[in-house]
Amino acid sequence: MFSSRFHWDFQPNRLTGLLAEKRRAGELILDLTESNPTRAGLHYPPGLMHAFDDPRALDYQPAPAGSLDARQAVARTPDLDPSRILLTASTSEAYAYLFKLLANPGDNVLVPRPSYPLFDYLAAMESIAVHQYPLAYHGEWSIDFDGLEAALDGRTRAIVVVHPNNPTGSYLKSAELDALVRLCRDRELALISDEVFFDYDFAPDPHRAGTIAAVKDCLAFAMTGLSKIAGLPQMKLGWIVVSGPEKLRREAFEKLEWIADTYLSVGTPVQCAAESLLQAGEQVQMQIRERCATHLSLAREALAGSPANILNVEGGWYITVQLPRVRGEEEWALQLLARENLLVQPGFFYDFESEAYLVLSLLTAPGIFREGIARLRRQLDGA
Repeated sequence: MFSSRFHWDFQPNRLTGLLAEKRRAGELILDLTESNPTRAGLHYPPGLMHAFDDPRALDYQPAPAGSLDARQAVARTPDLDPSRILLTASTSEAYAYLFKLLANPGDNVLVPRPSYPLFDYLAAMESIAVHQYPLAYHGEWSIDFDGLEAALDGRTRAIVVVHPNNPTGSYLKSAELDALVRLCRDRELALISDEVFFDYDFAPDPHRAGTIAAVKDCLAFAMTGLSKIAGLPQMKLGWIVVSGPEKLRREAFEKLEWIADTYLSVGTPVQCAAESLLQAGEQVQMQIRERCATHLSLAREALAGSPANILNVEGGWYITVQLPRVRGEEEWALQLLARENLLVQPGFFYDFESEAYLVLSLLTAPGIFREGIARLRRQLDGA
C-alpha cells in the first residue's frame, strides 16, 4: 500500500550500528562529522532572537515568491533585482521546486560525483532519476566534460553543480562555467547551482567562477540560504535566484511562483526577521571562516609525514583525507570508531569512485577536532 518510488531500506549500515552500540554503552564519541553550526560551540549574538520582536509577524499576507522586504534583504547586493528571487524553506525545498518545474516523471538531471548524497532522495520524490557525471582529481578537482557528455541523454533536463562542491570543497572555474553555459544553451537545458558554501573560501583565486546568478545565456538557478550563510539552519529560509535570457527567465519565475503558491511554506516571522538575521549571521560566518581555516592548518600539520594525504580544498567546511589502501575506507572508519571512539565518514557516503577516503568536518569544536586528529594520526602510524 506504500509508494514504490523508494527502496524503503531502514537497515543501519555497519558504522551506524557500531555507533549506536557505543552510545548505548555510554562511551564518549569524538564526532568529526559535525555539520550543524548550532552544535559546534559557536557564539551567537545575545540579542539574535529579538529579530522576531516584529508586529508584522502577526499579519499573514501570503506571497508565493516571498515578501518584498525579505527578498530585498537576501538580495545582499544592489545589482541583484529582488524580482528574480523566490524564497523557500530550504535548499532541499528549492531542489524540489526546480525538479517540479523542469522535469516530468522519468526524466533525469545530472549531478556531480562525488557530492552530497541527498540528490537521489530528492529526485525520487519527484519521480525523476539522477545521472552522475564525474569530477576528476589531478592535484585539484575539475569537471570531466567527456564524462558529463556521456551522461546526457534525450531525457536530461538540467545539470546540477555544487559551487563549491560538498565535500571536495572545489569551486567551478570560469572556463568550466563558460563551457556549461554553452552546453545548456545549445541543448536547451537548465543549469542549477547549489551555492550554500560559496562564502567560505580559503583564499582568492582569479580563475574561480562567480555566482551563477550572473549567468545570462542559459536558464540558470542559484540557491543558498540562512543555514550556511548565517549558520542558522533552524530558521528555515532559503532562496532561488533565477537568471538567463529575459523571456525564458520571466516564464520560469512565473511557473515557480505557481508551484510555491501551492505550498506557501516560508513562515512570516522568518521573513520579517531576515534582514536582522543576516546581519547577526555575519558574526557567525566570521567565526566559521576562522575556525575552518585554523582547523585546516592544524590537520595539515598533524598529518604531515603520515601515510595520509589531505586533498586540495578551496572552500566549504569539509576536508577529504586519502588513506593508504591497507584496508577499505569502511574498515578504516570502523577501526577508528572501535579503537579510538572517533567518528568519521567514509568516502562512499559521497560516492567517491575509488578507495580509500575519509571526510572530516572542519566545523567541529576546537578541542574535539584537535584530539580527533591526534587519534587519527595514531592509527595511521600503526597501520
